[in-house]
Amino acid sequence: MAKVFHTGVSDEGKIRETLRQEGFFNVFKWCDRAGTRYPTHTHPHYEVRWILSGRLVIEEGGTAVELKPGDRMESEPDTPHSAYAPEEVCYICGNR
Repeated sequence: MAKVFHTGVSDEGKIRETLRQEGFFNVFKWCDRAGTRYPTHTHPHYEVRWILSGRLVIEEGGTAVELKPGDRMESEPDTPHSAYAPEEVCYICGNR
């Protein structure tokens, strides 16, 4: 199951630096328009998503989690999940 942390941090520079210090690579910013949906899929690496603005709903293991600015979600490799952006959202992604 994914780990969710309510960090209160939504500053892009601080997030990028924190993730790099923690050993994450391929750190990048991603934005989705309101209404964007991603069907169930997996990633081969340990994943982090850290919300900068807007909201993102991730469903993993039958449980939906709404992420808001400052929220950080980490998922194990090869974990099936889907995503929905109920409003425009931007977040930082990284792999480890």
